Amino acid sequence: MKRLLICLVFIIGTQISFAQQKTFTNPLLPSGADPWVIYHNGYYYYTNSTQNNLVIWKTKNMAQLASAEKKTIWIPPANTLYSKELWAPELHYINHKWYMYFAADDGDNNHHRLYVLENASPDPLKGEWIFKGKVGDDTDKWAIDGSVFEHRGQLYMIWAGWEGDENGQQDIYIAKMKNPWTIAGKRSKISSPLYDWEKYGDLGKDSKPPHVNVNEGPEILKHGNKLFLIYSASGCWTDFYALGMLTASANSDLLDVRSWKKSAKPVFKKSVKNGVYAPGHNSFFKSPDGREDWILYHANSKPGQGCGGYRSPRMQKFSWNKDGTPNFGEPVKEGALLTIPSQNK
Repeated sequence: MKRLLICLVFIIGTQISFAQQKTFTNPLLPSGADPWVIYHNGYYYYTNSTQNNLVIWKTKNMAQLASAEKKTIWIPPANTLYSKELWAPELHYINHKWYMYFAADDGDNNHHRLYVLENASPDPLKGEWIFKGKVGDDTDKWAIDGSVFEHRGQLYMIWAGWEGDENGQQDIYIAKMKNPWTIAGKRSKISSPLYDWEKYGDLGKDSKPPHVNVNEGPEILKHGNKLFLIYSASGCWTDFYALGMLTASANSDLLDVRSWKKSAKPVFKKSVKNGVYAPGHNSFFKSPDGREDWILYHANSKPGQGCGGYRSPRMQKFSWNKDGTPNFGEPVKEGALLTIPSQNK
């Protein structure tokens, strides 16, 4: 009888373990704003904002992010223009080297600019990370949420920035790059808050400024002969933080604002029914077998939780509409059992 009970416990335990390997629930981590992931040589490399350093997680399965190997790859030196408020890091593999882009300042948000590190090691958790300096155009205006992408042999940077020197509105800019750490030529503004759903941004009458309109967190998604720029709209301090979309033809001049058509409605927004608030600042990845498309984003579990440490990373599979546009669906409820990204056989 005892042996039978032991066998039953083993079988049940094995079944539970197997189920855990095949399914997961959101959130992936208890906290982690501005999540970013890149797949390279069989591994996912993940990062998110930690405020005071840069950390990379390494895993073969994004559903197992909580138990993944991780390493702090860089701590900024004290008393510099980039010592504090490190935001929205992104890891990119360009010309056989790793680059980590991030925004930082000296403790004053008005001084936020974009910076980049370089590492020649095949594994970004190994080797030496070298500080390459500030990445910016000649206006040297406030800038956050830098991302880069290659299109037809040309490297581009996209980011959120200010038109002038004072806060009040965040727009999205694009520029060509000479190399992974140098912008070439002028910046071009391709998106500004236009619709009401992009303009939730009250901070209170005693704040300076009392209201900010926001377009930020731009990310490129390619499909067919189109480029989609998915961005976050409205203030992250509101429950209305959501994803918007710009669409451009692959044959167009990406620096020309007329090449980009803005969708009139958000493509991903809060779900009161599912208890998901302020979803945004996303990235994209493919399943290990390359067959599925996934969106990675942060969100709050309750209303009114704002831009702080309550934001947690979540992921879910998305599909494509008949017209070739992405269909992200509705943010999935916390704790809902989801199938892990399809694996290589």
